[in-house]
Amino acid sequence: MSGEGHFTSHFDNSGGVDFTAGEDTNITDETLDEMRQIAARYPQKRSALLPMLHLVQSVEGRVTPAGIEACADILDITAAEVSGVATFYTMYKRKPVGEYHVGVCTTALCAVMGGDQIFEDLQEHLGVGNDETTEDGKITLEHLECNAACDFAPVMMVNWEFFDNQTPDSAKAVVDELRAGREVTATRGARVCTWRQAERVLAGFPDGRADEGPAAGPESLLGLEIAREKGWQAPDVPAPVAEDESSEEEAK
Repeated sequence: MSGEGHFTSHFDNSGGVDFTAGEDTNITDETLDEMRQIAARYPQKRSALLPMLHLVQSVEGRVTPAGIEACADILDITAAEVSGVATFYTMYKRKPVGEYHVGVCTTALCAVMGGDQIFEDLQEHLGVGNDETTEDGKITLEHLECNAACDFAPVMMVNWEFFDNQTPDSAKAVVDELRAGREVTATRGARVCTWRQAERVLAGFPDGRADEGPAAGPESLLGLEIAREKGWQAPDVPAPVAEDESSEEEAK
C-alpha cells in the first residue's frame, strides 16, 4: 500500500523523526477512518493521540511525518504538539522497527540478576547495538527501564510480551526461534505476534488473544496465597460522607 497518500510536511528538519522514507506513506483512507474511530472514543478527542500514534506505527513501522500530520489534522492540534508527544515517550519510534522488538530490562534488580549480561550477549549474538535492527529486519534490540516484573527478574520482553527468569542462553534461543519464523509463546501471555500487529492492539483494535496464557505466575500470587492461608483481609473502607452531612458535622 506504499505511496497511496501524500501529506505536506511542516518539518524543515527531522526533529528526531527519520525522513529516510521520503513522502511515501502506508496511511490510507481506511487508516484515517480508524483514526477517527479512535478519536470518537474520547470526550476530548485530543486524548486519543497516544493510541493514534500506535496505529500509525502499526501501518508505518514507526512514527512518520505523514503520521504526525494525519494525527494533527484529525485532532485539530498542531504538528508540533503531536511531535512533542511522539518524541517524549520511548514506545514511539522514530526509525523503522524490526518484525520483533526485543527489550531487555537493565534496571537495578534485573541488571544484578543477569539482565546486563543478557543484553551484552544478545548484542554480540545478533551483531547489533542498542536500538539497532538486524540485517534481516527481524529483531530490533533495546535495553529497557523497569518492566514492572521484578519478581521474575531478569525479564525480557518481545513486542511487550513477558519472558521471565531469563538467562543468556534462553534469551538467545528466543531470538533464534523468532528469526527462524517459528511460533513463540510468552511465559506469561499470548503467542508472540509481529511488532506491527502488537501496535494495532495498543491502538485499541483487539486481536482476540488477550486471555491466552497465564496472566500471573506463582511469584506474583505468593502474597495472595499467604493472605488466604492466614485469613487476612483488607480493612473495611468507611462509607464516604456526603458533603451536606460533612457540613452539619462541622457545624456541631
